[in-house]
Amino acid sequence: MTVSPLGRDIDRVDGRAKVTGAARYSADYPASDPTSKMAHAYLVTSTIARGSISAMDTAAAQNAPGVIGVYSPFNKLGLRPMPGIGENYAPLEDTQVRFRGQIIAMVVAESSRQARDAAGLITTTYDEQQPRTSLADEPRVPAAGPPGQPPPSATVLAPGVDSIEAALAASDVVVEATFHQPMQHAVAMEPHAVLAEWNSDRTQLTLYSGAQLPHLGAMAAAGRLGVPPTAVRLISPYVGGGFGSRVMPWYDAALAAAAARQLNRPVRLVLAREQVFTVVGHRSAIDQTIKLGASRDGVLNAVSHVTDASMPFVGYRHMQPAVDTSAVLYKTPNLSIDQRHVMLDVPPTCAMRAPTEAPGSFALETAMDELAIATGIDPVELRLRNYATAVPGTGLRWSSKHLDECYRVGARRFGWSARRAEPRSRVDGHWLVGMGMATAIYPGSRRPEPIQARVQLFDDDTAVVSSATADTGTGALTMLAITGAHELGIPLRRVTPELGDTALPPGAPSVASAGTSTTVPAVESAANAAIAELVTVAITSPRSPWHGANREDLTYEKGKLHGKGRSMSFGRLLTTVGRRNVEATVTAQPGPEATQYRYHSFGAHFCEVRVNRYTGEPRVTRFTTVVDIGRVVNAQATRSQIVGGVIFGIGHALLEDNPLELDTGRLAASNMADYMVPVNADIPDLDVHWLDRPDPVINNLGARGVGELGTVGSAAAVGNAIYNATGIRVRNLPITLDKLL
Repeated sequence: MTVSPLGRDIDRVDGRAKVTGAARYSADYPASDPTSKMAHAYLVTSTIARGSISAMDTAAAQNAPGVIGVYSPFNKLGLRPMPGIGENYAPLEDTQVRFRGQIIAMVVAESSRQARDAAGLITTTYDEQQPRTSLADEPRVPAAGPPGQPPPSATVLAPGVDSIEAALAASDVVVEATFHQPMQHAVAMEPHAVLAEWNSDRTQLTLYSGAQLPHLGAMAAAGRLGVPPTAVRLISPYVGGGFGSRVMPWYDAALAAAAARQLNRPVRLVLAREQVFTVVGHRSAIDQTIKLGASRDGVLNAVSHVTDASMPFVGYRHMQPAVDTSAVLYKTPNLSIDQRHVMLDVPPTCAMRAPTEAPGSFALETAMDELAIATGIDPVELRLRNYATAVPGTGLRWSSKHLDECYRVGARRFGWSARRAEPRSRVDGHWLVGMGMATAIYPGSRRPEPIQARVQLFDDDTAVVSSATADTGTGALTMLAITGAHELGIPLRRVTPELGDTALPPGAPSVASAGTSTTVPAVESAANAAIAELVTVAITSPRSPWHGANREDLTYEKGKLHGKGRSMSFGRLLTTVGRRNVEATVTAQPGPEATQYRYHSFGAHFCEVRVNRYTGEPRVTRFTTVVDIGRVVNAQATRSQIVGGVIFGIGHALLEDNPLELDTGRLAASNMADYMVPVNADIPDLDVHWLDRPDPVINNLGARGVGELGTVGSAAAVGNAIYNATGIRVRNLPITLDKLL
């Protein structure tokens, strides 16, 4: 009997390839033509943050051993900017310097070492200007959301209330707090890399490059190179982490491709780790001010959330932390969202796991903890008193919401009832022990654009499920296999998944925790269409035992056709009629329900922290997270994603910082020695749990996303626990021991 793999603990289908080294990442690919000797590129980046290049001496580099070409604003590659897709300029096309770490030259040589050594021989003369780097001092401008979207700032007031300040003044209890979060970086395990190859007449380009949106990466490369989109194929089956850093395509791929076209040979470019910090985008630095007004029994009357986020002059990411958290999480009759950008001479910003929700939730959930203290109400009870059963200000219902159950289950699993409200109440030797909690919320909707999936049934009773989505380590490849096996009713081992290649049907972007919820419906539909095609073969093929039968005479179940007293596996039928396979490709996208509901996933974090009373060292010792994410496709991958998200939040709370030198515009910790991220010793065993309540609206399986949810609120839970342990409220991340002494 075939048991569906859906919802079970399933090992990754690509696990063996990864642990044995058989899986090829972008820098692992050889040239496809053994007779074409690969060339290697290395970037040169600016050492000033604002100004222009007045001269560049490349003679020594050009004459260095193995050097094939040196490209710069004085020897251009002819790239084109594509406003709206990544940065608003093209590197090496002018002499302007927009931020420190900007690409200003590229050396191509016979080996990577020769390219790197020659790059060090280039000397650059600048006309330097004072960079605009201060988030506190530079002018604010109203935040602008993505094109076509309404402005992300708004105020909703109850009848008879003149202003948000009036609503706050009329509240019994008011909490006001200002927060700061520094720039943060995705620091994916795999550095950004690309291999670019043209065919013999240089009309078709193949890129091997990590991407969260393979088709967007191919389209961007085509536009930047001035070739038709059909001329570019991007291959990216294995990606060593993305976290948003591979959403937008950066210029490394286009630079390598342009050099490969000019030199008529394959070119590989691998960014040095320190280059990833500036060539690739980061999460904005952000200042936030929260004001909460409430009755004495903790019921919110007013919420004001003002944000100032760094926005580089080179563009891309629109930070909207208030509208994505305070505007949707708690019920309040008066709400004001004011989001502003501060234009700075800094590297590009980009999406980073829970891009705006993570910083927004740190401010909101810390302020809610302060309100709990001010009113004397338990933090869990306070959140239940302000529970929103509909999306605030819209009247729309959520497709599914069981956040209240997350609070209760999480509190019980964690042992929240043992918490003492008074800070410094629990002491264990040299350690002050505290407990804190916070809420998580993240959009869980399907992507609106149409996406495709293909299902092929073969004469050996196997199937192939294909869709050009990406697997950035999230388990998307296994998700394709599980969904295909479930819909076809066959063992998982007989399903081969394919993704990460633009030659496949266009798939869902691996962004916004929407990959699974978007892909599952397409695979479902493609499987049903493939089964329908199988039935057509059965009733129309002269060699079929069901030739001439009516369609309704046949049923499909668990890999077999049944009807008229006979049954036969699809493989045997195809063999009988002389067919190698049948297949179906289906396009799927949300229907009218997409605008009739709001789709979010929810969660509750509970954290225990110990702080050394003499050194100020904070240690997370216990953590429980309970989430409401609809139906789970792969329990093992789901657990991994929640754990990974929580670890992200712990890193944000305690470790991550890349100080910006205001005079020079230099990011001072742009390497893996100085930019601190959690390691095994920093993280305790994490208790994660999900409700597994299928969402009845989002898709037939009821599956929503989970990848980014764990990051939302987890930093606040750590900070709230530290306050409970020490009585010290730290509002500027990271919470380092010097702030706790």
